[in-house]
Amino acid sequence: MKKRGNTKAGAKSGKPAKTPNPSPRPRKARSRREVLTAAASWGAIAFGVGGVGYWTVSSVSASMSEGDLSRIGNGTPSVVQIHDPQCSECAALQRAAREALTGFEDGALTFMVANLRTAEGRALAARHNVGHVTLLLFDRSGEMRSVIRGVHPSATLQRAFETHLRLSTS
Repeated sequence: MKKRGNTKAGAKSGKPAKTPNPSPRPRKARSRREVLTAAASWGAIAFGVGGVGYWTVSSVSASMSEGDLSRIGNGTPSVVQIHDPQCSECAALQRAAREALTGFEDGALTFMVANLRTAEGRALAARHNVGHVTLLLFDRSGEMRSVIRGVHPSATLQRAFETHLRLSTS
């Protein structure tokens, strides 16, 4: 019988003993073209991420501003949409109203959204006895002057807004 002495790991199974990994091979130096290509790619990614971030912040800021109903009667005629975020007709009215407002100078009319999912939005709708898919037109002092119910084409809304602006500023 053979006497077994200290054996290396793996010697029992007949496999050779594992040796530690040799030091990694040195990296090949990158060419100038490879470095510039990588920099351009990372720059494009950073630009894209920055653009998305800017758009997101702008959208959230605009939404917050549109939801601030305390601006009714601030000296500028206002258009307030009574809006249910789950309503497809409300979304269609909102698109048409925003499109109609692009024909006006900035600051000529204030557009706001009274979200029926908030207490403030429900209170405004109840105070004026209206439901969703509705636009309320207020003069400079906050007096409601007109109600537009239902979805209308943007051209129709633009004419109504022009009339409202003319009557509110005279």
